[in-house]
Amino acid sequence: MADTSTEEKKRYMKEFIRAFNDIEEAIEPYKQHRRELRKEFKDNGWLSTEEMRSAVKAYRILKTKGDMDEIYDAYSSITGLNREEEADAN
Repeated sequence: MADTSTEEKKRYMKEFIRAFNDIEEAIEPYKQHRRELRKEFKDNGWLSTEEMRSAVKAYRILKTKGDMDEIYDAYSSITGLNREEEADAN
């Protein structure tokens, strides 16, 4: 990386903070929408907080193409099944 003067660093820092703030402000409505979504599902009794956490975990694992054991564990957490119960059912 090229050496930069103190004045350049200050300028870059201000530029970074401004851009970062713009992004944070743009994201905030989406964060609020996500909070409202969770509240709606909880208030209506459709999913518990723990079930929503498990669903989000499963989503993130799938998004990053996690391994099958991680996906199965998240699925089991959502459905309440464990490996032994599933084996007994088959």
